[in-house]
Amino acid sequence: MRRRLVIVGACLAGLRAAEAARRTGFAGEITLVGAEPHLPYDRPPLSKAYLDEPEAPALPAYRDESVLRQELDLDLRLGVAATALDLEQRVVGLDDGEVSYTELVLATGARARTLPGMPAIAGVHTLRTVDDAAAVRAALDGGARTVVVGAGFIGSEVASGARKRGLPVTVVELAHTPLTRSVGLEVGAVFADLHRQNGTDLRLGVGVESVLGDDKASGVRLSDGTELAADLVVVGAGAAPATDWLRDSGLQLDERDGGLVCDETLNAGYPGVYGAGDVAHWHNPLFDRRMRLEHWTSAAEQGAAAARNALDPAAAKPYGTVPYFWSDWYGHRIQFVGVPGADEARVLPGEKFLALYREGDRLAGALTVDQPTLIMKFRRLVARRATWREALEFAGAKTASA
Repeated sequence: MRRRLVIVGACLAGLRAAEAARRTGFAGEITLVGAEPHLPYDRPPLSKAYLDEPEAPALPAYRDESVLRQELDLDLRLGVAATALDLEQRVVGLDDGEVSYTELVLATGARARTLPGMPAIAGVHTLRTVDDAAAVRAALDGGARTVVVGAGFIGSEVASGARKRGLPVTVVELAHTPLTRSVGLEVGAVFADLHRQNGTDLRLGVGVESVLGDDKASGVRLSDGTELAADLVVVGAGAAPATDWLRDSGLQLDERDGGLVCDETLNAGYPGVYGAGDVAHWHNPLFDRRMRLEHWTSAAEQGAAAARNALDPAAAKPYGTVPYFWSDWYGHRIQFVGVPGADEARVLPGEKFLALYREGDRLAGALTVDQPTLIMKFRRLVARRATWREALEFAGAKTASA
């Protein structure tokens, strides 16, 4: 039987899995399945440059179709959703049939969460796909009064896009400080001020009770009774792993969010089956804990690692990484490395913003604003398990020489 690597998820992780397989010399069949009709494309720009540029950009596709079909020799199945997995027969059920595999990489990513009871009416959107981004951009170009639900990174980037156009925007956040889980209380308060300094109306400690309007959004009603007028409502309430189709497969799914549980090599607990990207919980040996990351860098790395390990399990290597993400708000580049749930978050003095995160006696993370070179140096420090004292001394020397 000729080997066939099936990759479910035509996303960054899925594409990198296919590329890595060919780089290793794999000459078997590779089938890449994607639920969206689009070629694999870059998601981070959707809430950044895609909203900000004067002219609507083209689809940020990673590769031309000819490269995928001819150079990588992929059996490309776009606009086709996976519906079931039979581990014993090694078959993936699709909404237009089925495909058998000898090795399988699951990279179905995540779906944007919505508000309970959120109506399916015009003007109400999440922001996860290029079609979502096109709809949000069109509304902003039309001068929409905007309410963003959730002061996370996606929601904050949408607010930034609205303010760049000079449009009124209100961000509604249930927590009393934005981004508490992502960056901590003290740093979250700094970003709340960044919103306010740029003219964004930030409502904290309050939720959205309902969306107003019949066929089209006209506003929202908050849990404190306040009503806000809006032509555009963007829900930035996070994302959940797209694993509903795996619930009866026999694979282990995380009891909290439904993510696919994998070991440190990204194996999903069954021979030949590996996970990668937003969908995967895996044991990160660098921090000795299970993680699930929704970051561009880790998705790219995991896709490649999953394919290599799937094709040569005898030589499978653990995948360890220092998490890294970035966000663009109001003309500023925010970058974070490491883990935020630490014992201490300390803001260092200096002209540009720098915060360090301590876990025990170890540097666990760092956050900078507009310092792209510095953040990568701190990523290397986290990777080599630098002590807290080393990190503070390094930060002090950099601050003094700035």
